[in-house]
Amino acid sequence: MPDTSSLSLSAQDCLVALMIAVSASDEDIRTAELVKIESALNLLPVFSGYDNDRVATISKTVFDLFEQEDGLDALFGLIREALPERLNETAYALACDVAAADGTLDEAELRLLEEIRYELNIDRLHAAAIERGARARHLT
Repeated sequence: MPDTSSLSLSAQDCLVALMIAVSASDEDIRTAELVKIESALNLLPVFSGYDNDRVATISKTVFDLFEQEDGLDALFGLIREALPERLNETAYALACDVAAADGTLDEAELRLLEEIRYELNIDRLHAAAIERGARARHLT
């Protein structure tokens, strides 16, 4: 198992990790999802000053964890440690946007979104509003 004890994530790293995790959850990282992550990094105020070179490191960490039996739990442990509660809904919104980016939500993405909702303690009503917004933004 990768040594996550020495890995120190910033709040922004946590957001990136969740977006990558959602994209990779169905084992098929689509271009639309990568474009969504890149545009979030370039346009959203929460990523102001973020070193985009960290994306490769965070991606590798997520992929390494996904290869482990308890990797998702380890990822959520890292995120719980580093993500301020005030960014929980932001994290969920970004995850929903990545999931919706390619126009389809498969079972693996839906399960991971449910797990993110639970781990980040997102109120069900707030989650529904966030999900509806993501759906509306990605209609064709």
